[in-house]
Amino acid sequence: MTAAPTPGSRPDAGGPALDRLVGARVALRHRIGERDGRPLFTDAVGVLSDGGVRDGVPTVIVATRRGDVVVARPAVVAVREVPPAVRRRAPWPDVARLENLCADAWPAVTERRLGAWRLRASGGFTGRANAALAIGDPGVGTAAALALVRGFAEEHAIAARVLTPVGSPWSRAVEAEGWVPDAGYLPGPVVSVQVLACDAVADSPAEPVEVGAGPDTGWWGLVHGGPPDDVARRVLAPGSGREGYAVAGPPGSPTGAVRLAVVDDHVHVARLVVVPAARRAGTGTALMAAAARWGLARGARWLVMQVSTENPGGLAFWARLGATEHHRYHYLVPG
Repeated sequence: MTAAPTPGSRPDAGGPALDRLVGARVALRHRIGERDGRPLFTDAVGVLSDGGVRDGVPTVIVATRRGDVVVARPAVVAVREVPPAVRRRAPWPDVARLENLCADAWPAVTERRLGAWRLRASGGFTGRANAALAIGDPGVGTAAALALVRGFAEEHAIAARVLTPVGSPWSRAVEAEGWVPDAGYLPGPVVSVQVLACDAVADSPAEPVEVGAGPDTGWWGLVHGGPPDDVARRVLAPGSGREGYAVAGPPGSPTGAVRLAVVDDHVHVARLVVVPAARRAGTGTALMAAAARWGLARGARWLVMQVSTENPGGLAFWARLGATEHHRYHYLVPG
């Protein structure tokens, strides 16, 4: 409902000052009537936009968390810009569930359970498959668990490394033992976990994409740079029946590829590659639309992907599609 103009409003509040704040997040106070001869006011907080003219009255719109509030400009008595809303952190049980789903979708060659922790080794192929997932209770105390992580890493000739959500109680416990972010990890030690509803991109108009049950030569060429060795094949193509291998472009001349794995209600998206000549031409969007349709057909509702915070291009791509950050994790190593 549009708040009608009322006597007593500031004559300049709905004018140029308001126009300058279009597109910003604002706190807007407006008059909604009166009671016992005294004016009544209310506030709306959200992103401001021009509402045009309604019933002959110029209006603005404040997009609040509960929906749009349409306000007649003459009813505005005060407006000011406010900082962006603080993003609500996902509950730690939700973070733990999603991290374990991602670990299932990206299987290590060797995995050993330590209480709720998962010690993983894959000959050094990728950080995720060679880091202990430190979530939950290891059952032996953090110091003893980290000693076992070191022993497991030495046994499998890999670096001792822990993957744990940033700011979590598990991360704080590991850091209290002297472990620090792995500054030497080339993609960057901090990773953003992004989520996107399948329905949001499934209908995107795009070029044809084929999703196969196994990777072909073209897929391996784009994603891995050529035929895989045994470790890469066991991580990327374990043959569990939950994987999909999407390729865009004409046969024999693929323009993009991505690996998919459905676990419960999520599709894990990884190894997204688009050839330079096809970038900014919709190939990435086409692959994600195909991933969403493939996931919906298997009962999934969400796409989940992991992007280094030092990859601005990747983060911008997911932002354009409408993805949001669920949480972050980082790699920790002995200090």
